[in-house]
Amino acid sequence: MEILRAEEEWQRAGAYSVRIEGMNRRYHISLREEFDEHDCEGTRYIVLLDDGYPVATCRFYEAGDGLVDLGRVVVLPEYRGKGLGVLTVSEAEKWIRELGYREIKIESRLEAIGFYEKLGYAHVDDTVIRSGNFDCVKMNKIL
Repeated sequence: MEILRAEEEWQRAGAYSVRIEGMNRRYHISLREEFDEHDCEGTRYIVLLDDGYPVATCRFYEAGDGLVDLGRVVVLPEYRGKGLGVLTVSEAEKWIRELGYREIKIESRLEAIGFYEKLGYAHVDDTVIRSGNFDCVKMNKIL
C-alpha cells in the first residue's frame, strides 16, 4: 500500500476517484454535494494506492486559529475492514502536526463515531446535525 500526500492535481484526482466511487455511486450523493467549496487550492488530501489504484482518501483544510477540519474520509467498500481508514486518518494527523496545527475537528456520521473514538476523538456535544445525506455529530481531537 502506497500513501500519497496529494499535492499535485494528478494525485488529487485519486482522491476524487475514491470519493466518486465510494460516495457518489454508493450513496447517490450528487457531484455538486460531494465536491464543495473546500475542494480547492490549500486543501490537502491523503490518498492510499493499492498497486497504483486509489482505494482510500481523506481531506483537510485550515479552519482558522490553529484548527483543521478533517473530512471526506472514504475507503472503497471492497477495502473496508483492513485498517485503511485508520491508516488514512493517521497519515493526515501526522501531516497536520507537521504543519503546526493544534486541533482537528470533524463531523462524524453516527455509524462512524466508534471509529473516531478509537482514534482519540471526543464529542464536542451530543447535538445531531444533518450533513448532506447523513446524521452527524461534531467531534474533535487536541494534538
